[in-house]
Amino acid sequence: MLLARLAQVSREVAATAARSRKTALLAELFREADADDVPVVIPYLAGRLPQGRLGVGSKVLSRPVPPAAEPTRTVREVDALLSELGKVSGPGSQAERARLVGELMGAATEDEQRFLRGLLTGEVRQGALDAVAVEGLALATGADPAAVRRAVMLAGSLQTVAQALLAEGPGALDRFRLTVGRPVLPMLAHTASSVAEAVEKLGACAVEEKLDGIRVQVHRDGDTVRVHTRTLDDITDRLPEVTAAARELRGERFILDGEVISFDAAGRPRSFQETAGRVGSRADVAKAADQVPVSPVFFDTLSVDGTELLDLPFAERHARLARLVPEPMRVRRTVASGPGDIAAAERFLGETLARGHEGVVVKALDAPYSAGRRGASWLKVKPVHTLDLVVLAAEWGHGRRTGKLSNLHLGARNPDGTFAMLGKTFKGMTDAMLAWQTERLQELAVEDNGWVVRVRPELVVEIAYDGLQRSSRYPAGVTLRFARVVRYREDKRPEETDTVEALLAAHPEVTP
Repeated sequence: MLLARLAQVSREVAATAARSRKTALLAELFREADADDVPVVIPYLAGRLPQGRLGVGSKVLSRPVPPAAEPTRTVREVDALLSELGKVSGPGSQAERARLVGELMGAATEDEQRFLRGLLTGEVRQGALDAVAVEGLALATGADPAAVRRAVMLAGSLQTVAQALLAEGPGALDRFRLTVGRPVLPMLAHTASSVAEAVEKLGACAVEEKLDGIRVQVHRDGDTVRVHTRTLDDITDRLPEVTAAARELRGERFILDGEVISFDAAGRPRSFQETAGRVGSRADVAKAADQVPVSPVFFDTLSVDGTELLDLPFAERHARLARLVPEPMRVRRTVASGPGDIAAAERFLGETLARGHEGVVVKALDAPYSAGRRGASWLKVKPVHTLDLVVLAAEWGHGRRTGKLSNLHLGARNPDGTFAMLGKTFKGMTDAMLAWQTERLQELAVEDNGWVVRVRPELVVEIAYDGLQRSSRYPAGVTLRFARVVRYREDKRPEETDTVEALLAAHPEVTP
């Protein structure tokens, strides 16, 4: 399949709000695709690169490259070139990246160039969510949508199921079953603004600590233990403590859902970045385990002794968990029977925050485990941090945001009155806000290289964020986690914005 066809469908999906039309467009695309195209087509539609981040910055992408007159590159050829790009490192890597990007863009039409820039910067947001892709895949192959959804849930991969369906037809779905040793995508939570809202919505529920750790799924079959991340990466060799803990449990064949987290000497959770750094480290695991030991904390079970538990109510799954996992290794919780227990649930949230955790997850006691989905029966509640920052620059958007200034560069005040960039965001913006900020930022522009518009630091924006993490990419040594726009503050002057000093003081756990 030519990349041009994928770029075209991406643009058309972005241009329609109707789910039925999105589904039809994706079904048509899947009918045209080869089974071997799927590992590239599906992540590209969702705006993801299979290779992850490639280290290509706006400076390289802003260099003008004359577009090709006709499309020639297939999606697999593009993917191969991006894989080559991802391997570049060491001396001269910047020049080599620039050469490969030039080669990539030089063989692309203007439409393909726009699509590729969006992929490389993470700005492809055409609404082709996995749920719509599942429906499109079912329509393209004549399979039952519910059967496709369950197969994806149990396979842990839409691409795997799509390849099998396109190659073999609906009969291929029969082989996708919950199997110890094969990870599945985890169930995720929606957000509620308060504990009261969550309890009133769910009724009888459990209120559990929300740990700021790394989500893991632990499989044990006899002496064999495998540990997987929420993205299904196998990290068993990096976490010997988790393997040891799983072997000490009473059962010999199970699948558990939980988190790994690191605590300091006082028993308080270390920063997310410390835990993530430990889990991500592949070198000298013994030394890393000694310096930053991690502990597993479980909150659900998907299978015990060969019995699949996904369709059981959460109350029953937790009862199985409690028989298998000792209390110190289970997440703290309280049970609320309904609105009359809201005060107790709110006290539990306060105690959780005092222990250093980031909030709670409220879970309906009668809910099944919806693997791979953001279920409405799990609601997370956590305090929202906000900052008043200045806009330092903005990047031209792609897809539905073509022609709009979208990705904002955000800055906090330094002691000398200058501004230090803390990161970027394109989240939280309405269409009206995009139109307004495009016009306003162009009035403040001091430079436009065709990709990034740098502006006078005069426009103040209120940003919500979930926390900080260390980052050598930014001058303050930190960056915002999950930043999104709340509103613009034209009533505030740049000198009234939040300072780097105050921000770091508010987050001592990540002070550089």
